[in-house]
Amino acid sequence: MAEIIQKDGTWAFDGDTLRIVPGSDKSVGLLRRTLGEIAVPLRAVAGIAYEAGRRTGRLRLRLRDGADPLLQVTGGKLPDASDPYLLAVETRTAGVAEYMVDEVRNALLLDEVPDGPVDGYLLPGPALPMTVGAGDGTVTFDGRTVRLEWTWHTDDKKTAAGPVSLPLEDLTGVVWQPARGLSDGYLRFVTTPHAPRLDPAHDPLAVELNGFRKDPLMALLAAAVVARLPHPHAPRRELTAAAPMALEAAPPAPAAEDHDVLLRRLRELGELHRSGVLTDEEFSAAKQAVLKRL
Repeated sequence: MAEIIQKDGTWAFDGDTLRIVPGSDKSVGLLRRTLGEIAVPLRAVAGIAYEAGRRTGRLRLRLRDGADPLLQVTGGKLPDASDPYLLAVETRTAGVAEYMVDEVRNALLLDEVPDGPVDGYLLPGPALPMTVGAGDGTVTFDGRTVRLEWTWHTDDKKTAAGPVSLPLEDLTGVVWQPARGLSDGYLRFVTTPHAPRLDPAHDPLAVELNGFRKDPLMALLAAAVVARLPHPHAPRRELTAAAPMALEAAPPAPAAEDHDVLLRRLRELGELHRSGVLTDEEFSAAKQAVLKRL
């Protein structure tokens, strides 16, 4: 058993699973705190490294391409504070971090885990149902339908059509782009891959993100949707001689969750509710989802 406990979070490895729990330090981003504990199976890991620094080092986990829907949708664009696979390590505990690296690397070698891409998600994505309000809209996803509702400062061209409901089977993809500098970001739901892209401020299938505190949570919602779409690396099969090639879209198997993980999730939701991050409605919906899984 290898374990490292820091203000930034706790990583514990038992030979089969690396459990990542976000810390309570103010440097921990809202995305990580909302996501909560992650159980990463060894077969999802491509590598691990400790990057030494003068005052603070960094422990970085690298997952196999296609293993995690969150990484699939964010494409390396998450800031450090929001990256669940990055742990800030005090220099005095560098030895513990290096021990963690050795243990994970040895397990990868013993189990002969390849570092190449996978053809199905090995992590389940965020829990549902999920509602996130950021930018110029609020998005809700219950596993079957994405619903977009607009705020008071949404562009008139978007509000004129009213709320938008998108069945999961109508979606071909989700695109998340964070705000950078003076450029706004967006979360866009794609129904036709080759359709012209409107400016997010005017697109009824997109939420414009302005770089505020809750914006990263839209990446979590995007990951929840992507986890339920066909995997981009899924093997193709030929149905008939006349039929086109089709993607096999078997839903990902749910990850096993133990009782303690779900109880910790309830405590985390309570803390987010008390601090004002979650509204009464959001807290109630998220709590009921966790209770059903107990």
